[in-house]
Amino acid sequence: MAATVARAIRQRTYDAVSVRRRSGRPVDWSTKGGRLPKTTGHPLRTTAHGENHDDDCRPPIRVPRSGFSFEFDRRVKRERETSFFSQLKSKLFEKSSLVHILLKPHFPLAEPKNRAMSSTAGFMIPCKAAVAWEAGKPLVIQQVEVAPPQAMEVRMKVKYTSLCHTDLYFWEAKGQTPLFPRIFGHEAAGVVESVGEGVSDVAVGDHVLPVFTGECGECRHCQSEESNMCDLLRINTERGVMLSDGKSRFSINGTPINHFLGTSTFSEYTVVHAGCLAKINPLAPLDKVCIVSCGVSTGLGATLNVAKPKQGSSVAIFGLGAVGLAAAEGARIAGASRIIGVDLNPNRFEEAKKFGVTEFVNPKDYDRPVQQVIAEMTDGGVDRSVECTGNINAMVSAFECVHDGWGVAVLVGVPNKDAVFMTKPINILNERTLKGTFFGNYKPRSDIPSVVDMYLNKKLELDKFITHRVPFSEINKAFDLMVKGEGLRCIINMED
Repeated sequence: MAATVARAIRQRTYDAVSVRRRSGRPVDWSTKGGRLPKTTGHPLRTTAHGENHDDDCRPPIRVPRSGFSFEFDRRVKRERETSFFSQLKSKLFEKSSLVHILLKPHFPLAEPKNRAMSSTAGFMIPCKAAVAWEAGKPLVIQQVEVAPPQAMEVRMKVKYTSLCHTDLYFWEAKGQTPLFPRIFGHEAAGVVESVGEGVSDVAVGDHVLPVFTGECGECRHCQSEESNMCDLLRINTERGVMLSDGKSRFSINGTPINHFLGTSTFSEYTVVHAGCLAKINPLAPLDKVCIVSCGVSTGLGATLNVAKPKQGSSVAIFGLGAVGLAAAEGARIAGASRIIGVDLNPNRFEEAKKFGVTEFVNPKDYDRPVQQVIAEMTDGGVDRSVECTGNINAMVSAFECVHDGWGVAVLVGVPNKDAVFMTKPINILNERTLKGTFFGNYKPRSDIPSVVDMYLNKKLELDKFITHRVPFSEINKAFDLMVKGEGLRCIINMED
């Protein structure tokens, strides 16, 4: 239980936490790395007397400088609470209606850092950015001006960024209305430079990951524990401006430059909506965890959060690119005994072994559907499958290769918008389950910090995803590598 609460508590470090039921019987445990829950962002509000009150929770929560103490009533009624309180209720309220919790700080509580100002706050920042002026043409590194953040926006200094296939797809202007000039990039890590009005979740100096989708915390999706598809901040590939005023924060000699996915990380500085930033542990190396903000989390979460393979189970992964290998990594972490990689490129098989893949199937080597091949290999089908290519035939194969009665297939890849999924209804009636997922079912602000913690705890291995590194001045080399299909992730050092 200590680990559960430590993951959920956010803000500051604590050495020890004691939990005591109202009856007086203690539940003692210790942890390091826990953080104080924030008032903003969960169902508590602060009064002028320094007390936090909740309409449905009595008595009030008091936050003295010497520690953090509260009592919580199990009868609280709310459609969705933070996982912190939900976990506490399920773990502690089995035999008692009230619980007393005391958190002792590892160091004295400081004043909120949001009151601190950077020397550039409120001013236009000139910096270098890689601007795409035409589809498929090399990016041009030139000076742009980055405006200060407006309400609910954050301006951050990008330390490291990476190239994802989504950047390549829209740079090539395939299948959508071209929007140029534009600053691409959405896998990145950096440091908060300044914040706009109303921002309280992050502060100047915080280490953050920008995410192409967001979490407003207010809509029905954000309040649901089952969804991560925010109504306000859901991915939008066609918007080139910020939400608050419909304007771009980038310009060159007064000419606006379009944003991309609300992130635009191929710039030394960028402006992002606060709901699209995940605050992470400052001990995490930014040149590695930057890849967590898109592809790795998408594949990892598809397996761990949606497919949910059991210890000793069998899993088939369709597509062994970065997302597919992240899905295989999730199967490895979950303890799957057989991880079958399916890909048309045999050159990927050797690399996939590093991610726990135990067997390989190339559909081109067989004269029958690959789902039949896998069913024969596994005595009726695999327990779980994850499809990461977006090819409609691969999607059908991924579904039809799972075992009847309990098999679960998860679709991750994005197909052509006109593609039609066709299978015999009996495949569903025989108790196979088909699921889809978006960004691995991770809520950006709430869940991505825990993925970074998985890396820090040596559970998730990120180094093997990183196959190339280039300085910002050579960003076009990263595009060349991806066009040729070489490597998995190329890290771009924005300060080189």
